[in-house]
Amino acid sequence: MSDILHRIGVKQKSDKVYEALTTIEGLSGWWTPQVKGTPDQEGGVIEFRFGESGPDMEVRTLILNKQVEWLCTIGPEEWLGTRISFFIQDSGDETIVLFGHRDWQSPSEFMAHCSCKWAAFLISLKEFLESGKGKPYPDDLKVGEWG
Repeated sequence: MSDILHRIGVKQKSDKVYEALTTIEGLSGWWTPQVKGTPDQEGGVIEFRFGESGPDMEVRTLILNKQVEWLCTIGPEEWLGTRISFFIQDSGDETIVLFGHRDWQSPSEFMAHCSCKWAAFLISLKEFLESGKGKPYPDDLKVGEWG
């Protein structure tokens, strides 16, 4: 199994970071405005769309202001069964987000692309939380022919 891992610091309180990961308004502000579901309930399903397609995530873990974890149940074949996690921790005047897209079957060119895209979307999360305006799809940074 292979994992994508990233770390960012955000000049915002941990409760606001958690809110950006567990509400429709928050998720649409940094990842995609085409989102619906129940991101604030364990066992809930979140449907993300990027145009005509996108992943569905089952909410696996919610620990208030500390952790969010999803399981990909619908999406690109390489994503099926992978876990997306956000660990949130206070650190002085910022909040650290430890991100993981875990349990890929093996490293691949698509995994490398997704790692780059996740980095761009995490910067979008940072901008959303610090300025109120992120760069969600379709205004996200394009890094190649896959988006």
